[in-house]
Amino acid sequence: MSIAYINIGSNLGEREENCRKAIKLLKENGIAVKKHSSMYETEPWGVKDQPKFINMAIEVETDKKPEELLRVLKEIEKEIGRTETVKWGPRAVDLDIIFYDNLILKTDNLEIPHPLLQERDFVLKPLSEIAPDKKHPVKGKTVKEILENFP
Repeated sequence: MSIAYINIGSNLGEREENCRKAIKLLKENGIAVKKHSSMYETEPWGVKDQPKFINMAIEVETDKKPEELLRVLKEIEKEIGRTETVKWGPRAVDLDIIFYDNLILKTDNLEIPHPLLQERDFVLKPLSEIAPDKKHPVKGKTVKEILENFP
């Protein structure tokens, strides 16, 4: 079994409910949710002219390989109502793999650790709540250290 960390974000519809539904659907897909952070209301990133987000982080245990986990996350996003819009635009739900064990992976579809995590306090704050000592396998710093040095 592998341990992965996933960021959940929503800024359309019932934002908190969308996050809770994503967790429920993960469990229904055989993915064990071990920890979850509080929900944080955050400013949009990338495209500023859109509603605020609710963000949270979860720790999951799974036997799914990274690409299979990503496929499940994309299916859950669609089930909750995500449609393709502009990059970083508004969405019912967004599920991103932040870490997967200590794996370093880069394919056409997936990069682990998430390449922008150190630039996003909306990822770092909830993640530091549940995994402050998780070490970034590329940067060599813990989530807490990255957050403490956030610009």
